[in-house]
Amino acid sequence: MDNTRLFLYAALAFVSLLIWEQWNADYGPKPAAVEQTAATAAPADAARQRPDATNAGDLPELEASSTPDAVPENRNAVAQGVLIRIETDVVEAVIDSRGGVIRSFKLKKYPVDVDHPDEYLELLFQRKDELHVLQNGLRSADSPAPTHYDPFTAPQTEYRLADGSDELRVPLRWEKDGIEVVKTYVFHRGDYRVNLEHLVRNNSELPWKGSEYRQITRSRPLKTSRLLYTYTGAVVYNEEIKYEKVKFDDMEEQPLRMESTGGWVAMLQHYFLSAIVAEPEEKVLFYTLANIRQYPKTYTVGMKTAAMSIEPGQTATFSSELFVGPKLVQRLEEIAPGLELTVDYGVLTFLSKPMAWYLTWLKNLVGNWGLAIILLTLTVKLLFFKLSETSYKSMARMRKLTPRLKALKERYGDDRQRMNQAMMDLYKEEKVNPMGGCLPMVVQIPIFIALYWSLLENVELRQATFLWIKDLSAMDPYYILPILMGASMLIQQKLNPAPTDPMQAKVMMVLPLVFSVFFAFFPAGLVLYWVVNNVLSIAQQWIITRRIESGEEK
Repeated sequence: MDNTRLFLYAALAFVSLLIWEQWNADYGPKPAAVEQTAATAAPADAARQRPDATNAGDLPELEASSTPDAVPENRNAVAQGVLIRIETDVVEAVIDSRGGVIRSFKLKKYPVDVDHPDEYLELLFQRKDELHVLQNGLRSADSPAPTHYDPFTAPQTEYRLADGSDELRVPLRWEKDGIEVVKTYVFHRGDYRVNLEHLVRNNSELPWKGSEYRQITRSRPLKTSRLLYTYTGAVVYNEEIKYEKVKFDDMEEQPLRMESTGGWVAMLQHYFLSAIVAEPEEKVLFYTLANIRQYPKTYTVGMKTAAMSIEPGQTATFSSELFVGPKLVQRLEEIAPGLELTVDYGVLTFLSKPMAWYLTWLKNLVGNWGLAIILLTLTVKLLFFKLSETSYKSMARMRKLTPRLKALKERYGDDRQRMNQAMMDLYKEEKVNPMGGCLPMVVQIPIFIALYWSLLENVELRQATFLWIKDLSAMDPYYILPILMGASMLIQQKLNPAPTDPMQAKVMMVLPLVFSVFFAFFPAGLVLYWVVNNVLSIAQQWIITRRIESGEEK
C-alpha cells in the first residue's frame, strides 16, 4: 500500500463514523432487547401493543378492567393555573397549580451562551412550538384522584431557598369527596435532584385504591445538528435490561409496556437530561406514549406504580426522585445505578470513559480545559510513541525511494504487472515494508474515535474558555484552529512520500482545504486536539525523516 494514502484513509474512517452515526439515528433498527424483555417480564396482555383510540393522549391507561376518560386531541391547549415560582442557589423553576406540573426549570450555572451570563438555560419549558415538561399524578378506577390536569392550591406563589437551609419544600393541596392529596416537591441546595411525594389521606368512608404515575413529555427538538449527531430521546433502565434507548419513531410505531422492579426512565439531549428514578424495590410499569394528533407532536416516557389500597382514616405516601440537570458522571453515579450511562460514549465506552476521567483530572491539575486537552493529546502521543516511530520510519524510507519509484513508473508505463513486480523487488532490496507505515497508525484510529466521544460528551467543556476561544464546545468564532489544522495537514503531506499517481496527488492536495472547511463547524475542543496531535506528529516525523535521509539511521 502507498503510505501517502494513510492519512486519507484515517480521515475517511472518521467521516464514515459520523455518517454511520447519523444514518443509525435516522434509519437504524429499534432496540430489540427492550421488546424481548418486556415480553418475558410483563403479562402477555400487558406487553407492547397499540392502545385503543380511547387510550390515546398523554395519560397512562388504567387497569385493564377500567375504561379511561376520553382525552382531548390537544392537551397543550389546557389553560394554566397559578404559576408558582421557586428559586434555589442552582435552579429557577415554575410549577403550574393546574396539575402541579413543572413547566419551567432553569439551570443558573449554565447560561444559554457566554455573551449572556444572566440568561439561564431552560431545560424544562412549554412554548408554542415545543415543550419539555415533567408531569405526575394519581390514577384510580373507582375513587377520586388528581391527574396532572386537576387544579391544586398552594399556600404561596413564591418560594426561595433560605440562607442556611439545605432544602426547600413546595406543597400543593387537592381534595375531593373526602380524599385529600398533598403533592410536595423538595428542592435541595447545590443539587438538580428534586424529591416528589404524594401524600394521600383517606377521610372518606370507603377504601381508596389507586396508583401514582410520573412522566416526562417533550416534543422533537426544532433544531438538530446534522454534522455532530448526539442522541435526543428516551431511555429506560433496570437491572435486567440495563440501558435501552427508545426513539421517538419507536414510540409512534409501538408503545413500550414493561414491568420493572426499581430502575429509571429519562429523556436525553446533548449534555443534559431529565430523569425519574423509582425506589429500589418499587414495582412499576415503564410505558411510552406518542400523541401525534396535536401540534407539536409529543412523546412521553414514564412509570406507574402498583396500586395501593388505603383504608378509611388512613394515610399513605408515594415517593420518587426526579433529576433535571447536566450529565455530570460522578453525580449521576451517586443518584442511581446506571444513570451515568446517559453520558453516551459510543461503542468504545471502555476507552472513552477512562479518557474522560483523565481529562477531568488534568483540568483539576492545571485549571483550564484547553490546557487539559493539550496534555491529554501529549499523553496519547507518548503512549503510542514507539508505534508512531515505526510508522514514520517506514514513511521516511518510502519517501527516500520516491525518485526510484517514479523512474520505475516512467520505465514500465502502463504495464502495471511488470511495474508492481519491480516495485516489490525494490522494497525487498531496500528492506522496506510498504505496510509498515499503515498498520501502526490503523491501531490508533480507535483511540482517536474514543477521544472524539469523550470530548463530545463532556458537559464541562460547554462554555469553557481557552485563549481567544470563549466556548470549547462551540465552533472557533475566528476559524483560527481550522486554518491551523489545514496548514498542519499540508506540512504532514510534504513529509510523506509523494504519490506516484497524479490523480491521487491532486486529491491529497485538496484534502487539507476540505477538512479545514469541514472542521470549521466542529467544537473548538475537538479541533484543538487534532491541531495539537498534528503538530506533535510533524515534530516527530520531521526528526525521523531528517535522520534517515541523512543516513544517521537505517
